[in-house]
Amino acid sequence: MIRVLVAGLGNMGRSHALAYHADPGFEVVGLVNRSPVDLPEKLRAYPLFSDYAAALAAVKPDLVCVATYSDSHADYAVAAMEAGAHVFVEKPLATTVADARRVVDCATRLGRKLVVGYILRHHPSWQRLIAEARDLGGPYVFRLNLNQQSSGPTWAVHKALMQTTPPIVDCGVHYVDVMCQITDAAPVEVRGMGLRLSDEIAPSMYNYGHFQVLFADGSCGWYEAGWGPMMSDTAFFVKDVVSPRGAVSIRMPESARSDDIDTHTKTSTLRVHRVGLGPQDLSMAEEPDHQGLCDREQAFVARAITENLDLSRHMSDAVTSLAICLAADESVRSGQPVKLQG
Repeated sequence: MIRVLVAGLGNMGRSHALAYHADPGFEVVGLVNRSPVDLPEKLRAYPLFSDYAAALAAVKPDLVCVATYSDSHADYAVAAMEAGAHVFVEKPLATTVADARRVVDCATRLGRKLVVGYILRHHPSWQRLIAEARDLGGPYVFRLNLNQQSSGPTWAVHKALMQTTPPIVDCGVHYVDVMCQITDAAPVEVRGMGLRLSDEIAPSMYNYGHFQVLFADGSCGWYEAGWGPMMSDTAFFVKDVVSPRGAVSIRMPESARSDDIDTHTKTSTLRVHRVGLGPQDLSMAEEPDHQGLCDREQAFVARAITENLDLSRHMSDAVTSLAICLAADESVRSGQPVKLQG
């Protein structure tokens, strides 16, 4: 039985807590949220703390799930590992590359398991997309975006996130990770642009951005992300991988909503096009929903701990995808391309 403490009870923290609640391999020993929170009935019996350090000291967990805002990820993860716990941390791993490496170095030094919340790695449809794209062979063109026409509570969440993290970093790490898994080549340069489209966010922040990343094998990728009530919901979810031998694409139904959390992971149909053969549509109708994916993700965390899985590549990939997205943010702010080394 893995005793787990969950820190942060927003959308992702609640979903992870529900996954632990339902899995007999875990025992939830505490929940942490800085402010009062209305929890689902299944979670209301667990001890609720407002102070993270106090919770760590009181319950002494085997595993800490860090699902707080991005700027606290690194410090919370290191504190958990130094207290003797393994860590699952939501993406992005940190808000700087130096902090991300600090977390990875701590996990390596102390022999702790560190799993970063790349939920698409546990998604059968995305696993199939990656496999089909690799079967086509590179070099690749990646065309990926995730724009969200958010309003009301969703826009409030986005504005809170943008106090520390722009859209191209927050969700960009997911899709850059997909690019890196497919091409398996080193990123060499990033070029980004962005724009502040709302007076409701800080003058130094932007709620729309896109960037291009160039890889050592000649592959190139494009990613776009925008948040807010002004965003278009036309072509808001483009997921294409193109190679000299064809393409693999996710095709969404017309009814898909840009600010629906399930839309971010559901794929509906996977279209595989091979030159000379035409398209083949693969139905993904039975794929797991968002909660089902969180359940799968936490089952992997349990395996990592109980089977002593080697997570060195996983941790390295998390640093790489973050470095690419932070380079994109740097490029947006400087107006200049950013070279990547190692």
